Amino acid sequence: MESLDLLANNLANSATAGYKRDLEFYGLFTSDDAEGAGDAPASTLPVIQRQWTDFSQGTLQVTGNPMDVAISGSGFFVVNGPKGPLYTRNGSLQVLPSGELATADSYALQNTSGDTIQIQPGKPVEIAPDGTVMQGGQSLGQIAVVNFKSTDPLVKMGSACFRNSNPKNLPQSAPDAELQQGKLEGSNVPVAESAMRLVGVMRQFEMLQKAIGVSNDMDMKSIQEVARVGS
Repeated sequence: MESLDLLANNLANSATAGYKRDLEFYGLFTSDDAEGAGDAPASTLPVIQRQWTDFSQGTLQVTGNPMDVAISGSGFFVVNGPKGPLYTRNGSLQVLPSGELATADSYALQNTSGDTIQIQPGKPVEIAPDGTVMQGGQSLGQIAVVNFKSTDPLVKMGSACFRNSNPKNLPQSAPDAELQQGKLEGSNVPVAESAMRLVGVMRQFEMLQKAIGVSNDMDMKSIQEVARVGS
């Protein structure tokens, strides 16, 4: 059921810009009652130990929209979330009524100083590869792009945002990141592979359901036979 949930969520977000797919680490579970006959090994079953997020880059898709920005290379945009900074690679931007440059989730982008970037609505915007936002020939600030030594503490908040759960895992500047205006990073979900895995897991799920049904029938029959002998 956990595998089904992960795969279904990945496929549901396969068209979400900046989405990073979830995968799982497996371990083996051995029951104390699953002793093998004679020298045969005990029966084991795979169990999900923990899930992890694949942060590999998705395909950069040309949109032609000047309010779309993709990060080429590693790094995240920094946005002002409801309860602190969040990090995302979804560069589908908009201008809020307050004039702040923000994501599609209405989270204002931070510049390299930690402030927001004010835009005049209705006027063309140019975004340089280093993140400098220009309007009318004037620089309005530089979009902050950061990276982390470890992405393990990053926890998903919504479909394309992450929260840093470890205060010691401080964000650092990402000098190798390049912003490309007029493009969006697609999700890194391989749709065909995920669909095939989903079908396989569903078949396993159905087989296990049938096995449980057969086991219940056998238990019921045993109880009935015992009751018949006792009478």
